[in-house]
Amino acid sequence: MLAGSADRTPLPFANAGVAGRSLATLLHGTEYFAGLVLAVDVAVVFASVIFRYFLHDPIFWAEEIARALMVMQVFFGAATVLGRGRHVGIDSFRGLFPKSWNQAMIQMCCWIIVAVSGTLFVSSCGLLIDSGGQTTSIGLPQVIYDWPVVIGSFIMTVFGTANALAGPRRTIWTTLLAAILLTAAVTVWNIALPEQAIRPWLLLLTAFIGGLLIGMPIAFVLAFASLLFFLADPSLPMLVYSQQVLSGMDHFVLLAIPFFVLAGMVMEINGMSSRLIELLLRLLGRMRGGLNLITIAATAFFSGISGSKLADVAAVGGIIMPAVRRTKQDANDAAGLLAATAVMAETIPPCVNMIILGFVANISIGGLFVAGLVPALVLAVGLSAVAIYFGKRINPDEAFETRTPLIKLLGGALVALVMVFMIGKGVTSGIATSTEVSAFAVVYALVIGGLAFRELTVKSVVRLFVQSSAMAGGILFIVAAASSVSYALTIQQIPQYLSSVMISFAHQYGSQMFVVLSAMVMIVFGAVLEGAPALIIFGPLLTPIAMRLGVHPLHFGTVMVIAMGFGLFAPPVGLGLFATCAITGTQVKDVARPMTKYLAVLFAGLMLLVFVPAFSLWLPRHFGLG
Repeated sequence: MLAGSADRTPLPFANAGVAGRSLATLLHGTEYFAGLVLAVDVAVVFASVIFRYFLHDPIFWAEEIARALMVMQVFFGAATVLGRGRHVGIDSFRGLFPKSWNQAMIQMCCWIIVAVSGTLFVSSCGLLIDSGGQTTSIGLPQVIYDWPVVIGSFIMTVFGTANALAGPRRTIWTTLLAAILLTAAVTVWNIALPEQAIRPWLLLLTAFIGGLLIGMPIAFVLAFASLLFFLADPSLPMLVYSQQVLSGMDHFVLLAIPFFVLAGMVMEINGMSSRLIELLLRLLGRMRGGLNLITIAATAFFSGISGSKLADVAAVGGIIMPAVRRTKQDANDAAGLLAATAVMAETIPPCVNMIILGFVANISIGGLFVAGLVPALVLAVGLSAVAIYFGKRINPDEAFETRTPLIKLLGGALVALVMVFMIGKGVTSGIATSTEVSAFAVVYALVIGGLAFRELTVKSVVRLFVQSSAMAGGILFIVAAASSVSYALTIQQIPQYLSSVMISFAHQYGSQMFVVLSAMVMIVFGAVLEGAPALIIFGPLLTPIAMRLGVHPLHFGTVMVIAMGFGLFAPPVGLGLFATCAITGTQVKDVARPMTKYLAVLFAGLMLLVFVPAFSLWLPRHFGLG
């Protein structure tokens, strides 16, 4: 589901004039540059892996350069997402207001995006000046991290302004005037009445809730909330704002996210997903509920490659749903099961959200990857039982228009299985980091997959890098924006307050009820915040409390990620469910009822995992990771 500027065709494609063509040129140039940066980043990390583990001659500058390239790729990628109006957000809350307000709320979203982007540009310029002459730990100039923020935020400001000016003329100027007057009123009030000034934390909370209600993209909801906090606190220089946004993504471990997303997209375009699903249909299609079982198995399989659940849903749904309709099955039930399998697969490595949680909560990412396997299996068994009970038999010959030769189906499955084994072995053995494993996976998918299937062309590879950089930029810009909110919460001592409340609750009801309460929090905020921001905000707050109460961090992290996924894909506001319905051509209101039985199984499985930590901890302890 897209919100804010996504509700309107971006200006570069709406105008045929000089301005429109110039913006289109800028957008395409930014997209291809971001894709190029991602390609160079893969090459740097892959070369580092070869030199470190095979030639035993580490490249000392590789990590610094890779991180700088990631910052560049994220900001340029996020700018292209804004240019195309594809930043994710929830616009369901607009239904609470009269329909006549809808256009004004969309326009206000556009102006807020301009304000956030423009302020980030000004702040990053200050950061650039302040870091002049400074160097990194290996002697590189610090500005290699600052320049991408400056240029990327400037491009975002340009695209944001173009989108804002593309609306109805009267709405453009009335909403801009309203925004200016409201800003002036708050400023004058705080200056004239310092004793009754609106507190920074209240502005943060108001901006956060207000942004969600008017349907602003999640990344800009978070960035806007923290921006008002920084503006209202005179003790914080504005350059700290861009500094905190930058610090949210400037970490080598987060490179695994764009790399795994890219690897999954390469394997999808290779035709591996269609081959595997057709093979499964031939093997299981005649069983009762066979098509449902194939949906579960296919989602679990691709979760071990792409790391992105929405990418998995797109890959599986794009093939399963035509088969569902050809065999005259219930498309709404199939879409509900597809969304449920995404929840089930949240903890199958390499999972983007587990990487994010491991990073922000200081939990072993390799340990989380291993800890999530058995819980995913438990949920898969529960879903399979329901899928078989309510499922029907189909004729596999009706599922596909053409039949692929068996040797090609087996070849596609074998190549993919080797890749999954390689990722799993790299993670569990501890030989390489998740980032290094992901870079190796990209090269494997490009070289081995390309040779095996011969379906990759130069044009398609370029398109893959461009699409992956945009997708990763959108994800990691949310991470960066949420980092600035976490910093504001820390200044307000929210972690200490929350810690005291939650510890008091745990002392009264026990540590297991604390985990249950944490899971409920993640379900609610996973639905409202798109998922990853909920982990970024609550992961660092709740994990230390859980550890103080004797809850193992791998067990707690697994429960948090599954609960977040449950909220993300559950009706009525789960963003993942809206995306699933868009992919499958169904409506949320039609999918919600048949999906209830799958959600009940998932919730029961989640509670089982909460009260039986052994499901999460047995495998990590077996591999010496727990």
